[in-house]
Amino acid sequence: MTKAEIIDAVYEKVGGFSKKEASEIVEAVFDTMKDVLADGEKIKISGFGNFVVHEKKERIGRNPQTGEPIPISARKVLTFKASQVLKRVLNPDKERLKREAAARAGVTGDGD
Repeated sequence: MTKAEIIDAVYEKVGGFSKKEASEIVEAVFDTMKDVLADGEKIKISGFGNFVVHEKKERIGRNPQTGEPIPISARKVLTFKASQVLKRVLNPDKERLKREAAARAGVTGDGD
């Protein structure tokens, strides 16, 4: 999905905004996220997941063709970890299978 498609989806789902206003809202959200992450802070979106910036130290790598050592500079990397809610949305069959297995084993979720 592209940014333009996200803007279209926001425009259609929210209503009451012009397409230009929907675009400004999406841009503002992304700009805010970029600023927060650039400051090294993490972003936690309930029901969605966490964006975290990690500092990687300088290290020695190897050129795969020659085996020659090459210094890899220190850098920041962004990671995303999906929330349990998002994971369940992405893997609905896993939850169903877990419930069915628990039912077969005679386990109930009511504290038996």
